[in-house]
Amino acid sequence: MIDINSLSADQKKATRDGFGEGLQIVGQQNPDVIGLCADLIGSLKMQAFIKDSPERFIQVGIAEANMMGIAAGLALSGKIPYACTFANFATGRVYDQIRQSIAYSHKNVKICASHAGLTLGEDGATHQILEDLGMMKMLPGFTVINPCDAQQTKEAAIAIADHDGPVYLRFGRPSWPMFTPEGSFQIGKAIQFNEGSDVSIFATGHMMWYAIEASKALIKEGISVDLHNIHTIKPLDETAIIDSVSKTGCVVTAEEHQMNGGLGDSVAQVISQHCPAPLEYVAVNDSFGESGKPDQLLAKYGLSVDNIIASAKKALKRKG
Repeated sequence: MIDINSLSADQKKATRDGFGEGLQIVGQQNPDVIGLCADLIGSLKMQAFIKDSPERFIQVGIAEANMMGIAAGLALSGKIPYACTFANFATGRVYDQIRQSIAYSHKNVKICASHAGLTLGEDGATHQILEDLGMMKMLPGFTVINPCDAQQTKEAAIAIADHDGPVYLRFGRPSWPMFTPEGSFQIGKAIQFNEGSDVSIFATGHMMWYAIEASKALIKEGISVDLHNIHTIKPLDETAIIDSVSKTGCVVTAEEHQMNGGLGDSVAQVISQHCPAPLEYVAVNDSFGESGKPDQLLAKYGLSVDNIIASAKKALKRKG
């Protein structure tokens, strides 16, 4: 069990930096790994991989649909393509290519997407995709991973090379607290950060740090929190969710994504079938984002530490 009181925001690194480190390592370990990029090498932190393996890098340019087709072809030849670009371009712009050329035939393509969610910040609503987790988890056979810090992103980038099948790996732009224990990541396996009996909190991506801060505050008020990091949206760790909610009887989910179609809906589906309980969403409520600082945007759109605390208390009240 992790002592959340020992965790601090002193050490920070962007999750995209963790991806770059993981890509370099997996490139060194596996000669079948091929890197592709749609003119965003620096933004995806791919420089170290390219320096090590220039012959295994393809610069596609601003042609994301073409990149997905190339990746599918490479997978057919036994290679492990990492197709890398911004999350909005990696999903919304090329969804047809992903569905037809990758998902339908279950090709071993790894779609690695940076700059997701409101924390993209100043680039604004056109780039701040908030629908991608829902879009990708609905594709049959796709694995969907949303790491919470740079260490977890690094480990995920390495792990997906050994996973047979298409993967969507989502990460972000801003510097963010690092707090996950080394070696704790396993595809499809939630990580419990605190054991409690009053309310379950399930968080993914950047919102996991806010969930930790909210849990600390709730515990100080005498509320016992069962806190889990759900880094893999699909396949979901249903056992961890059922065990937790069966114990606490109420739930909060926290995600940097639309309320519709994200982690909250996945959790709702599980508990409605196995252990019905009040559930409160901390997510973007049917809205696009806007240009601004990441922390300001998260607060404006209801994704703050205080929002998680308030949602936990509301869930407890509904439980009665």
